[in-house]
Amino acid sequence: MRRLPFRRLISLATLAVIGAATMGTTAACGDDDSAGGDSGPVTLRLGYFPNITHAPAVVGVEKKIFEDKLGSDVKLETKTFNAGPAAIEAIFSGALDATYIGPNPTVNAFSKSKGEAVRVISGAASGGVALVVKPGITSVEQLRGKKIATPQLGNTQDVAIRYWLKEKGLKTTKEGGGDVKIVPQENAQTVETFSSGAIDGAWVPEPFVSRLVNAGGKVLVDERDLWPDKKFVITNLIVSTKFLKAHPDAVKKLVEGQVAANDFVNTKPDEAQQAISDHIGKITGKPLDLKLIKQAWPTLLFTNDPIASSLKTGLDHAVAVELTQPVDLNGLYDLKYLNEVLKTQGQAEVTQP
Repeated sequence: MRRLPFRRLISLATLAVIGAATMGTTAACGDDDSAGGDSGPVTLRLGYFPNITHAPAVVGVEKKIFEDKLGSDVKLETKTFNAGPAAIEAIFSGALDATYIGPNPTVNAFSKSKGEAVRVISGAASGGVALVVKPGITSVEQLRGKKIATPQLGNTQDVAIRYWLKEKGLKTTKEGGGDVKIVPQENAQTVETFSSGAIDGAWVPEPFVSRLVNAGGKVLVDERDLWPDKKFVITNLIVSTKFLKAHPDAVKKLVEGQVAANDFVNTKPDEAQQAISDHIGKITGKPLDLKLIKQAWPTLLFTNDPIASSLKTGLDHAVAVELTQPVDLNGLYDLKYLNEVLKTQGQAEVTQP
């Protein structure tokens, strides 16, 4: 079967078509070593984004933590992505088995496949998101008539600012109208447009928060302040249901790798930061500035808890700003292996939603 090119960004409508078309066929046409039983060699294709909010994945790959935990019976193949929709398309098309990803694409994949395509098997990171604005803006009311960037229409940060503005009595529209003009654009472009004055601020994740601050901006809203205990999911680890059913042992080993990677990140921050800089350099040709990583680091919490309550709240916010329809999330989480690993290591288990 010809696979769809997974680096092509797709609309939610296209996701729905792909989900419906492929759910019944990927088992028959996927790679033999990743679609069969556990009797032979298994290839695990893992996706992640080369940025700070995916630190456990980046460090886990760079320091070969995943390879160590997966062992000789599982061959690890990694793929990097720049946006959630592309990673989800790869899951749907059978080109990817698991991926680190944000909450909104997770919900979209679960919804469009009618709860069949993916399961959340672990958390990874919390925090690392803020609204950075021009220094002269000191209150939400001063945002009226201003242009504020987000990474993508309907993405996690786009929902967050629209809901926050709605709560403050300011309107936005999908078309960029309303009291505050929301301008979806690539994060890399946002630093340039902010510096040139084309936008007045941006609600973005790290390291772009720090980059905008270094470009003369100031943090007006640290998103951590909007959540209970300052915790909300920014990255979790999902696996295709097909792979989970076919290779439960490999999935458990992957979770062991995630827990070990988070332990490394939390106990050896200097080594982890250097690993992130080096690994991103291997991918992009230019190491990420170590000073920038250190600047962003305190805003992030690396946790195995997927903070399921925040994902549900984020969905409610997306419904409130009319960017999605209500979704029944029952069955999205499968934390069996995570809790088995945590229990073995004497760590507190995570509550199954």
